[in-house]
Amino acid sequence: MTKQYVFSVQSLSEPLRLDAFLSKQQEFSSRSQVQNLIDKKQVYVNSKIAKSSYKVKTDDEIWVELSEDFNVIINPENIPIEIVYEDENIAVINKPKNMITHPTVKETSGTLVNAILYKYGAEGLSDINGIMRPGIVHRLDRNTSGLIMIAKNNKAHEFLADQIRTKSAKRKYLAIVHGNFENKTGTINAPISRNPSKPEKMGVVEGGKSAITHYKVIEQFNGFSFLELELETGRTHQIRVHMSHIGHPIVNDSLYNKIPFKIKTTEQLLQSYSLQFATLDNNDIINLEIKPDNDIEKVLKYLRSNQK
Repeated sequence: MTKQYVFSVQSLSEPLRLDAFLSKQQEFSSRSQVQNLIDKKQVYVNSKIAKSSYKVKTDDEIWVELSEDFNVIINPENIPIEIVYEDENIAVINKPKNMITHPTVKETSGTLVNAILYKYGAEGLSDINGIMRPGIVHRLDRNTSGLIMIAKNNKAHEFLADQIRTKSAKRKYLAIVHGNFENKTGTINAPISRNPSKPEKMGVVEGGKSAITHYKVIEQFNGFSFLELELETGRTHQIRVHMSHIGHPIVNDSLYNKIPFKIKTTEQLLQSYSLQFATLDNNDIINLEIKPDNDIEKVLKYLRSNQK
């Protein structure tokens, strides 16, 4: 019989050694017990085997298995996926709503990772982000649909991650939000961290990680706006948090928006609809754009006919 413990680090004033952090948790009896678990490779941080000296940071996920053998198995699954672009190093997939990007401790089936493991095999995906996130360079929330980049090898993974880090890769989203805007364009610059009182949520928190979102109004209706948004950073739930923060929450976002809406959709009306990045082999610039998903189209049709 084994036990698993997961610790989502919500807020740390400064980095703390992994063994020191875990020894403070009531599940463990001593620092020596923790160090023994780490030595036996039974402690993972963000899906990677960790050392005692690792400095724990806010938003880290720590997974501890109290057993002699720690063996995580993520099974390939024959789940249909829409490939929008592909070369020998990179694939771009149109992820549907109601699919999480990678497995978690509680959900190891039905994810995008299960699907791409079936399509490409573990040997055909990068392993930089560990056993739980093969090929995953960036992520989309479960109910945010749209374009996501997959790396088929570690060189491609580092190449794409560097483009995201240096902001040469462009990621644009579509969203329908509550309220109207006086200015047609704008920038939200507000730091984001885990909500200290509600750990399932993120929030604008002083001292959090820098987060910048640019928006442009495409179309306005009576009390609603259709936006294009561009990420300059990539924090968890960034667009959803930022739009709620400025008083324009995304329609049907049950986590960050309590305003009722009469048209039912699969959660938030948010889609990753445009990607621009360079290819690994010859640095060609790839521009991809997809149509609004069914939920956005349905609500736009309603707003155009009833609310303008």
